Amino acid sequence: MKERQKTTRRADRLRQARSHLRRADPVLARLIAARPDLDPRAWLAALPPMDLYGALLFQIAGQQLSVAATRRILERIEALFGGRLPSPGQMLRADPEELRRAGLSWKKIATLRDLAERLSDGRLDAGRLSAMPDGEIMAALTEISGIGPWTVQGALIIALEREDVVLPGDIALRKAVRNTYELDHVPLPEEVLAIAEKWRPYRSLATSYLFAERREPH
Repeated sequence: MKERQKTTRRADRLRQARSHLRRADPVLARLIAARPDLDPRAWLAALPPMDLYGALLFQIAGQQLSVAATRRILERIEALFGGRLPSPGQMLRADPEELRRAGLSWKKIATLRDLAERLSDGRLDAGRLSAMPDGEIMAALTEISGIGPWTVQGALIIALEREDVVLPGDIALRKAVRNTYELDHVPLPEEVLAIAEKWRPYRSLATSYLFAERREPH
């Protein structure tokens, strides 16, 4: 019953968000008309279930890599932990050499271990983080070396299903904006943010439509 209610609420929110975006931006209105039933979370079906730490692991592993390459790394990491992504405690007990062979750089391993230590010793609490506003989560997590805004923004969408997140520094998104809005250049992050202002408070869904357009151009 609870799962069905959650699904219904999500569908209602999607309808509301699409309606808002259609009114707010004629460019997005065309994208929505082309994909009226787009599920912004469908791409996650190919990935393992992710809590906040798992989503941050995915984002950290994927820094400067394609999604396909990141998925391969995740598969190798899962194989080290019995077919699932590790908890913070499991990450701290893991052999760094095995993580390196799975495809993580030493810098990414250090970042993941630092994050795991903070979640394990109480400096960070996943439950409290999950209840914070986006900006406070950003501030708390970007104190960790190796975690920047892009990493946190992705985790906000994946793990916490936050509705008003955009990834202005993501090169794939910037190229999608260039193509979709027929710009003569790849926009700078601040230009993406300016365009995205009209999408509030549903920037996450707008971003999903642009990523979908990037993956499957008409």
